[in-house]
Amino acid sequence: MSQPAVTHSHDRYVTDLLRLYLDLPDTPTRARTADRVLARSLSDSQVPLEIVRAAFALTCARRLNRPTDAPPLGQIRSLHYFLPVIEELRRVDPDPSYIRHVQTLLMPSRSRLS
Repeated sequence: MSQPAVTHSHDRYVTDLLRLYLDLPDTPTRARTADRVLARSLSDSQVPLEIVRAAFALTCARRLNRPTDAPPLGQIRSLHYFLPVIEELRRVDPDPSYIRHVQTLLMPSRSRLS
């Protein structure tokens, strides 16, 4: 009887994660199969959505905070682009106030990161 609730929660996680990803700047308009597979894997690994959201914010902030003379970055083509920062935040518990600060700085660019 509890299995449908677990599946629903799993499906909700994947849907929410992909929605957040696709709402980011420089990301595709549709999730690829590989993106869905990675989202399911993150759900299976019980990576908190807050960690993923924080990784999205930090990655976007790092992309925006580049030297002005650096070559422009291309489009982000895969959710896998964020995986190193997701793994970084899984190893090091991020300071929630710092993450909120970064998300606030990004608000004019993208309000859906928080």
